[in-house]
Amino acid sequence: MSIESPPRAPNTAPIPFYEFVALVAALMSLGALGIDSMLPALPDIGRRLGADSVAERSLVVTVFVVGFGLGQIVQGPLTDRHGRRPILIGGLAGYIVCCLLAGLAGSFTLLLIARFIGGVSIAAGRVVTIALVRDCFTGRAMAQVSSLAFMVFMAAPILAPSVGQLVLLAGSWRLIFEVIAGLALIVLSWFAWRMPETLAPANRLPLSIAQLVRGYRLTLTDRASFGYMIAGLIVQGALFGYIGLIEPIMEKVFHAQHLLGPVFAASAGAMAVANLLNSRIVMRIGMRRISQTALVVMTLAAAGGLIADKMGSESLILFVALQALAMAGYGLAGSNMSAMAMENMGAIAGTAASLQGALVVTGGAVIGSFVASFFDGTTTALHAGFFVAGLLALGIAAIVERGRLFRPS
Repeated sequence: MSIESPPRAPNTAPIPFYEFVALVAALMSLGALGIDSMLPALPDIGRRLGADSVAERSLVVTVFVVGFGLGQIVQGPLTDRHGRRPILIGGLAGYIVCCLLAGLAGSFTLLLIARFIGGVSIAAGRVVTIALVRDCFTGRAMAQVSSLAFMVFMAAPILAPSVGQLVLLAGSWRLIFEVIAGLALIVLSWFAWRMPETLAPANRLPLSIAQLVRGYRLTLTDRASFGYMIAGLIVQGALFGYIGLIEPIMEKVFHAQHLLGPVFAASAGAMAVANLLNSRIVMRIGMRRISQTALVVMTLAAAGGLIADKMGSESLILFVALQALAMAGYGLAGSNMSAMAMENMGAIAGTAASLQGALVVTGGAVIGSFVASFFDGTTTALHAGFFVAGLLALGIAAIVERGRLFRPS
């Protein structure tokens, strides 16, 4: 099978459809739990392990995200060579071990090492889930499956901060890592028991430098792959900016840190609803029209937040409403752009998913940190991040589509 001729997906799952969606969502959720459940515990971790500043405490999240991004570069080619099952099973096993080690860490340095390696390990979850979906589905059906999985996946960020707070009531921050390890073990058992290998032996690619170069070249030179990857990277940066800013905004701007969980849940819930809607309409309306309209909605919501902030009339309720609208736009745009970036990558699904994922996650983390660095005691940086990201992503979509935006395909 040549790289230039992607195999046609069968548009059917090897296990019952909704179990397939739920399993993919569960695999995706493990990485999100590793980020979002940490937010309520960061002050306690800092006090216990001698990380006094906000910047130091944020490394607990940052090093995990960096490992998650860089790990995908390794995991993708391996899954195209050896298949989906062994790489994911090994990655999940490594993630469980690293979570247990993080819970036992006696110093901040050891905690960060365990978090980085854990991020590298769970990167297999992101790469393999995308490759699984691409193995089994194509076109609008792929976008529909991605939307349904993303909707279920959003239960993780909705619940994770609240789960973290509840765990802190029952024990120390170390218990959070043990809970994540337990959930990962359940998902690992489910995957190993139910999901067969989806990469046919005839479609496996040799692991060589030349093959990797060809795969990376195709990923970076295909118009849709490269363009929608960069657009996804930019809007991912806005999301990471939100993750980095929401805690100080709730504490410093609205003086309601105790409402962090519900506010976070409102935004994540809006993304879940948006993806449920997408799964219902994408087959009829098309990925391009939906994603580009969603970028407009996200940009307008962010503009409304900027205006309210500058006029001094931004209440917590208005902030939550506008941010939920922006997050809904992000959810619709992100899931469809991810599917469009993978549409021509069937023959190298693992390699393409790994490179796209590594660039989107690490680039998004850098942009998010840059956005968060402008925090000045107001919500300006957060709204500006979403506003600029929406405009840039829409401009890139216009370039990819040669100016033909909002077409139903």
